[in-house]
Amino acid sequence: MSALEQNLVFQSLAGSPHARLLRGAELGDELAAAQWSNRDDARDYQGPSHHTLSCYLAGGTGTFRRERPGAKGSPNTLCVLPAGHESSWVINGDIQLAHLYVSPERFAASAVALLDREPRELQLREGTFLDDPRLVEQFHRLVALDWHEPGERLLASSLAHEMIGHVLLTQVGLRSGPRLRGGLAPHLRRRLVDYIEQHLEQPLTLGELACLAALSEYHFARMFGTSFGLPPHRYVLQRRLLRARELLLKGDLPLGEIALACGFASASHFSNRFRQAFGAPPGMLRAAR
Repeated sequence: MSALEQNLVFQSLAGSPHARLLRGAELGDELAAAQWSNRDDARDYQGPSHHTLSCYLAGGTGTFRRERPGAKGSPNTLCVLPAGHESSWVINGDIQLAHLYVSPERFAASAVALLDREPRELQLREGTFLDDPRLVEQFHRLVALDWHEPGERLLASSLAHEMIGHVLLTQVGLRSGPRLRGGLAPHLRRRLVDYIEQHLEQPLTLGELACLAALSEYHFARMFGTSFGLPPHRYVLQRRLLRARELLLKGDLPLGEIALACGFASASHFSNRFRQAFGAPPGMLRAAR
């Protein structure tokens, strides 16, 4: 079973005799997209493991949540369904919609990079029938791409990252409750983020990063994972790949130079890692650009 098929929102719709999957694809980097049609249905989502961003592409005027029957959907409205939420939906008539599925780990890494906040401090606000023209435009650009053509899938992945950034800036708030304990202090997080960004081309070690925080490697790895939502090696790899993608999109450096600038030992090693993360080799992204 693919990672997309293990997603509980995806599973719920796929198990409906009324819903039809028009297309779906894993975009790499723990992101996936799907386009659905549905008619005269009822769906329950009980604690999904992933965040789901949803855009009504057509119809939906008879769609509502059971607990809020007075509010109805419409084309170009949005829903934000955080991981772990519970909701019950009634669909009267036809609807076409697009979904972007985001893993909590991917969301946490984006929160650290964009907001410089510990992911545990943040919560994605649940939203129903939202009006956000920028995000709607991004959804329409996403569904206009061929997700199974390697070059366009890379563009789809880039667009999905833009969408996550927009949601982080508009739909995320601070958690209420007691002061968090067990992670790295804010000034240490900032020091580590700055240091990693400035040394992506170098072979960083766990001991080197732990020294910046004045901690043993064991305690540093545990506290880094608590604060960043990812272990150190995965966070650094993600930052390297995102830096490489940015260089591919915005410049004309040879692939070998990009590989070295982002801390990869060779162009072949870089290409393999890039393909694993984004579903296609880096040259395909440059050609698609």
